[in-house]
Amino acid sequence: MRLLLDTHVLLWWLDDPTQISEEAISAVQNPENAVYVSAATAWEIVIKKALGKLDAPDNLGEALDDCRFSTLSVTIEHAQAIRELPIHHHDPFDRMLVAQTKVEGLTIVTRDSEILRYPVPHLPA
Repeated sequence: MRLLLDTHVLLWWLDDPTQISEEAISAVQNPENAVYVSAATAWEIVIKKALGKLDAPDNLGEALDDCRFSTLSVTIEHAQAIRELPIHHHDPFDRMLVAQTKVEGLTIVTRDSEILRYPVPHLPA
């Protein structure tokens, strides 16, 4: 399975994994699964951290390496796929994650009920 972590799931993983479902923890820890973090997630974290809206590590790249998570760049194809999505969600970061999930054939790990409205594979966090 190829997993894409939603921003809140990544932050929980780094700070308090007990907030994540056992099923999601098992999937992320399974060495047969590839786990991705989007550049859009890093962008969202940096913006919200600068605004004082969340606490996150300054060394996000190192933290991802320590967890053995792969990064997923944002491409033109991802951006263009957003136009095909119904507007269930107004958060541009989450819409990008949905587009990436769809284009790349991933399973998104999330607890966001608005993301769950999209017809993409998901794993409840």
